[in-house]
Amino acid sequence: MKLIALILGLLLERLATKLLHLRELRWFDRYFDLAIAQLQRLPQWLLYPGVLAALLLPVIPVYWTSVYLASASTSLRFPELATAVLWNLPYVLFAVVVLFFSLGPRDLGSEVDEYCAAVEAEDADGSERVLTELCEVEHSGASDIEAIEEAIFVQATNRIFGVVFWFIALGPVGAWLFRASDLFRRRLAYRAGRQTADFGKALAAVDNVHGVLVWLPARLAILGYALSGSFDDAMNCWRSYELHSDLPFHRSNDEVVACVGKAAMTGFLEETPNSSAAARNAMRLVHRTVFIWVTVIGLMTIFGWAV
Repeated sequence: MKLIALILGLLLERLATKLLHLRELRWFDRYFDLAIAQLQRLPQWLLYPGVLAALLLPVIPVYWTSVYLASASTSLRFPELATAVLWNLPYVLFAVVVLFFSLGPRDLGSEVDEYCAAVEAEDADGSERVLTELCEVEHSGASDIEAIEEAIFVQATNRIFGVVFWFIALGPVGAWLFRASDLFRRRLAYRAGRQTADFGKALAAVDNVHGVLVWLPARLAILGYALSGSFDDAMNCWRSYELHSDLPFHRSNDEVVACVGKAAMTGFLEETPNSSAAARNAMRLVHRTVFIWVTVIGLMTIFGWAV
């Protein structure tokens, strides 16, 4: 059932993202602002329990609904497969909806297309705006090849691979938990960059919790990039990074994903290198990796390792 929901969710994410802007979840900012205000009052030793409580609270309705629908679908045993599938339909539809809202907050492929169109039209303001959103910091280099490549690989982990991994691991609850942690991280970073208040301790706590959640999906994404691109270059880059990096394991995610992703692209650019071509090729590598993930999950489902 998870495989069916995953495929439907990914298709819906690609087809409906231009029509629906609800996934940006701007209305959720008020909840995170309230949580940030409470975290600011907590002593250091209560910061991490406070972050976990802030993340788990919005997950409770998803958990209750998921458990109810899953238990209802398994309470009766049907002799015919078609009837069983129909009885599981409410849970599948619920999982698809949660997955759709967890992917994002915007479709990465559409954003990359928007960036490429702006670069090719020599619209510096438009390309800088998209690049700033992808990098999550103010960025004036509208044609910065390395910046756009790194941003795509980092955002692919936060918007796609992290969600998919936790969806397969924990179902709709896992997907929504990961999205909540990413939204919390983004909101706190936004507040810290635009206000004079000191958010350092709270920001570090939220970043660390999100870093723990993203660690394993990031490494599995790296394997996908290696299989989708230049395997030797990607693995050599990964080994070299791990030997020389002195960052804690949960804080090296963005750097190692960007480093290995770029290394896996070796030989991709046959034409004259430019930021538009680099962005399209980085996105092509991400799409190949998504295909590999779905294929592996499908094989795991066939052999009973994923449900």
